[in-house]
Amino acid sequence: MSKPHPASASNAANAAEQGAWQEAHPAHSGAKPVAESGSGRWATQGPTVWTDEARDALATDFNSTLQRGVHGLCFSPYLEGQQPGSQIGEAQIRERMRILQPHARWVRSFSCTDGHEHTPRVAHELGLKTLVGAWLGTDAEINERELQGVIEVARAGHADIVAVGNEVLLREDMSEDELLACIERVKDALPGVPVGYVDAYYLFEKHPRITAACDVVMTNCYPFWEGCPREQALAYMQTMVARTRAAAPGKRVLISETGWPDQGSPFHGSVPSREGAMQYFVDCCRWAEEDGIEIFYFAAFDEAWKVGAEGDVGAYWGLWDKDGALKFG
Repeated sequence: MSKPHPASASNAANAAEQGAWQEAHPAHSGAKPVAESGSGRWATQGPTVWTDEARDALATDFNSTLQRGVHGLCFSPYLEGQQPGSQIGEAQIRERMRILQPHARWVRSFSCTDGHEHTPRVAHELGLKTLVGAWLGTDAEINERELQGVIEVARAGHADIVAVGNEVLLREDMSEDELLACIERVKDALPGVPVGYVDAYYLFEKHPRITAACDVVMTNCYPFWEGCPREQALAYMQTMVARTRAAAPGKRVLISETGWPDQGSPFHGSVPSREGAMQYFVDCCRWAEEDGIEIFYFAAFDEAWKVGAEGDVGAYWGLWDKDGALKFG
């Protein structure tokens, strides 16, 4: 499950997305998990028992994986007390991005307003490639600013890929026709720049016109939010990617978000833990390296404000904590 993100608090993204995810995934509202991730599916393998020796080996794997560097990281520069709608300065963006710079080749940003429009330029200055997002929601005025902003950023040469919207269909913030018009507008404005859309994997099956319009199909894959135990999460995430590819034959498909929280309340069979977050990161990165998968791991930093949208688990998806300290290894 992806989260409401920059643009503005007035976008009402928190409530919109929470309700949409509950409707799409009954497990989130207390019912049994969806059919694809019901408890019976995950009954074949028990939880990992972590000995001191196993923890030491995991720390070694995590450190070596991070030192090799990942393809991409999802980046938000928020500090304690900030949230969508806060004005973000360039110096803050630069300071936060320097922390992750040695460990990634790409960064994904989510908005082109409220200061986030500086993120792609700063990333390029630091030698990183950029997946630049325009955050679209229910507010037409904000949407217009976002679209203008992402076009300006890309025309300035700072967008290697553009994402027009994030989980707009999941939240039901726009109709398919409205979203399609936004994607086509940005494509027409940016010849030569790959343009696509980000959403949960199964929505590319349900909306073939959106899939067809994308130069790049960007799929969010969260086994955690479908109640999958960590031990089977990589295999399940791989099925999510396979379904996206099947819905988008011949197209470039990348994983725009996946991750595992290290703290917070369990979600059916999904249990946050330090070891689980480290192992999921190692597993995903190893698979991506071996199979040549473009993956943007969620997330670089913990974001305390997200507890309002996702409960206590929302604040603990980062590799670094809210203060910029590495959490693992």
